[in-house]
Amino acid sequence: MLEAVPCSAGPGRLPWHDGGVSQLDATTCRTLAATVPDARLATLRPDGRIDLVPIVFAFADDRLVFAVDHKPKTTHRLQRLVNIAANPEVTVLFDRYHDDWTRLWWVRMRGLASELGEGEPAERAIDALAARHPQYAERPPAGPVVAVAPIEWKGWAAAELTGA
Repeated sequence: MLEAVPCSAGPGRLPWHDGGVSQLDATTCRTLAATVPDARLATLRPDGRIDLVPIVFAFADDRLVFAVDHKPKTTHRLQRLVNIAANPEVTVLFDRYHDDWTRLWWVRMRGLASELGEGEPAERAIDALAARHPQYAERPPAGPVVAVAPIEWKGWAAAELTGA
């Protein structure tokens, strides 16, 4: 049986404040998304179930890009790629948690994903990934590269963000 473990916001901190909440515009959403190192990618399986996986990403040519890298996997033809081929609409969730709940925010991007073939767009995507993630600079991903063209940004912040 799992035991509940309380999360602590620290002494004297409230889980909310009187400053209100902020709905975020698309520009702010995109800016915040670029500040976090990873995100969660949701795809729809052909049988209707949802898959959710963590990804590292970059932005290139106004699209989010990620790749199948060298970390141990049973195949380079991952379920997320099968899902995208069957239904290219995906959702990506970016967020920042903080024990001070006045500093919380999340951003959700809905988009259309496509696997990039070989060539210049895939090379720019890998260059963007390598510039953002040193591990890729040392060892560029050799697997398929995916680009997600945003069609909708939504976001929320616990307060006006100053220095997010």
